[in-house]
Amino acid sequence: MKTLFVAPTRNGVGLSSTALGLTRALERQGLKVAFLKPIAQTHELRTDDSVHFARALAHLSVPDPIALALAEEQLSHGGEEDLMESVVALSQEVTEGGADVLIAEGLALNERNTYAGALNASLARNLQADTVLVSSLAGVTPGELADELEIAAQAYRRSDGSGLSGYVLNFAPPGLDYGTLMAELRSRSRVLASGELPLLGVVSQSVGLNAPRTLDIARHLRADVVNEGEAGVRRVTSTVVTARTVPRMAHLFVPGALVVTPGDREDVIMAAALSHLSGVPLAGLMFTSGSGPEDSIERLCRAALGSTLPVLRVNTNSFETASRLSRLDARVPHDDPQRMDRMLDFIADRLDTVPLGTRLRAPLDGERRLPPSAFRYELIQKARAAARRIVLPEGDEPRTVKAAIRCVEKGIARPVLLAKPERVRQVAEGQGLTLPEGLEVLDPDTIRALYVAPMVELRRSKGLTAPQAEAQLEDTVVLGTMMLALGEVDGLVSGAIHTTANTVRPALQLIKTAPGSKLVSSVFFMLMPEQVLVYGDAAINPNPNAEELADIAIQSADSARAFGITPRVAMLSYSTGESGSGEDVEKVKAATALVRERRPDLLVDGPMQYDAASVLSVGQQKAPGSPVAGRATVFIFPDLNTGNTTYKAVQRAAGVVAVGPMLQGLRKPVNDLSRGALVDDIVYTIALTAIQATQVTGADS
Repeated sequence: MKTLFVAPTRNGVGLSSTALGLTRALERQGLKVAFLKPIAQTHELRTDDSVHFARALAHLSVPDPIALALAEEQLSHGGEEDLMESVVALSQEVTEGGADVLIAEGLALNERNTYAGALNASLARNLQADTVLVSSLAGVTPGELADELEIAAQAYRRSDGSGLSGYVLNFAPPGLDYGTLMAELRSRSRVLASGELPLLGVVSQSVGLNAPRTLDIARHLRADVVNEGEAGVRRVTSTVVTARTVPRMAHLFVPGALVVTPGDREDVIMAAALSHLSGVPLAGLMFTSGSGPEDSIERLCRAALGSTLPVLRVNTNSFETASRLSRLDARVPHDDPQRMDRMLDFIADRLDTVPLGTRLRAPLDGERRLPPSAFRYELIQKARAAARRIVLPEGDEPRTVKAAIRCVEKGIARPVLLAKPERVRQVAEGQGLTLPEGLEVLDPDTIRALYVAPMVELRRSKGLTAPQAEAQLEDTVVLGTMMLALGEVDGLVSGAIHTTANTVRPALQLIKTAPGSKLVSSVFFMLMPEQVLVYGDAAINPNPNAEELADIAIQSADSARAFGITPRVAMLSYSTGESGSGEDVEKVKAATALVRERRPDLLVDGPMQYDAASVLSVGQQKAPGSPVAGRATVFIFPDLNTGNTTYKAVQRAAGVVAVGPMLQGLRKPVNDLSRGALVDDIVYTIALTAIQATQVTGADS
């Protein structure tokens, strides 16, 4: 195991977010990462920021850091050695479960802790760590930055010349001339010119990532909340302090704007209300000087002021309020994991950690355990490589439109929205989005006639007539399925507003099952804290018999392998091995035997209880010698009642992300969404579908 110590070169460089972003980037490579903040950053009693988010977002078991007061007391009494012994003990504790790399975050530098620089160097030495330096491009010249990195490198370099892993530059300004910058840095710094301290990444400034919630503004200003609305989710990306007439400010009333105005500016209040009612998601409306609108204006604007629009009131005047807003703490609040999650993804995307990961990777004795971040990362990378055309029949549904835009912008797939183009444009603008050039929108009314004759031909054996086909093609799911049947698109994703039956039925009628498949089933990819597990079938088949259950197990194992998960298949029941009997247990026994007969290459065991399949100590006790017990990665449920209930219980009770359901057994990929799907769920399902399309193509060739 290797240890990386993440250290700042000066104050305000973004230390914690970089340390956590580096953790995520290395996890994406399949490394098992442990995290440690050896010494608390502040004297606050609450959990340290980086420790909190490492637990909440990375699901890491992170011990509490040594209290800053205790560390300072030991340092002041010459007890640095005792302090370092405590730090080493913490590092042993956090890695006792095994890890490929430990990320240890040093102390951020500030005007108070003048000892922190020397203490950080001591921590790195005592942890036998290689150091990643974190600096900032804000407020320094290239020459100053080069000197800063050279001096810091000298503090962390070991006597044998080792000890440096690289550096990260944060807060890069727009339009940065990267080539010129690097040339100047290398010309001035020996450690940079020699490659001894390699650049790991340059992270640019991002207004969106720094956007606080309206709730955070209210807390900072100690504002009265007149109407809470969506204060907990809306984000402030701009502030409009009203000093001009409305016509000269109207262009500033954009998504994310916080409108700051005295309560007697009726024109501004009505303009803000009108903007809200027109679908512009303002961050909020704030009345200054302890004021508010007249009753008549309040009644007139009640539809807006009493809805989702957050409305606040402060006692300070507009100028003082704006001044206080400029002093908002840049730290991410502990109850805003969404913002920190986006920030960590943003940083991880901009770190080139492949060479570093190669140096850190320990020899693998067994199969790879794929953590959630690595699964999601590889999912997107494989989908990008596939570059498949995926049709989305619910083309004007807001979440679907947003997901399609994201897929185009990130190059995940080539989505095709089935909807009126003007309607799609309205939906996008209502969310403050712009349709990218690469997003394809097809009007169903203009293309429907093209599919009548082909559909009649496909359903000739069922006696389908042209009028009947035309009527069925009014359903965009049927229309999209016909596009898939004819090979015009590579996959279909639906279900945000349609039932599973609405999505699957046309596929069974027009796409049909793949060669060798007797049924269609489904799997969910469960993004557990340590690894991704596969649950099947939790969405399609209510009560499969032994033959069908064996098919589901084989399909699910193949799906797991296709997505980088080594399949160890547990056939679940309420008893393990020979401990129980009954019709349900016998069905699982028979299905297990069928899987072994048909696919001797698969590791499969059953019947097996969930705890015996998932917990090593229990598995060794209940099924000694089993290659699956305690190590299962694919869980096959005996019926839909059990599977669907279990996946939802795990998803909700443990806060686990469930990607799917992904359908298996069709000739071409069709996937269903939950009607409560989030935008990210839709994006990942589109990615899954794109990857499935490459597997179908490979099987056909």
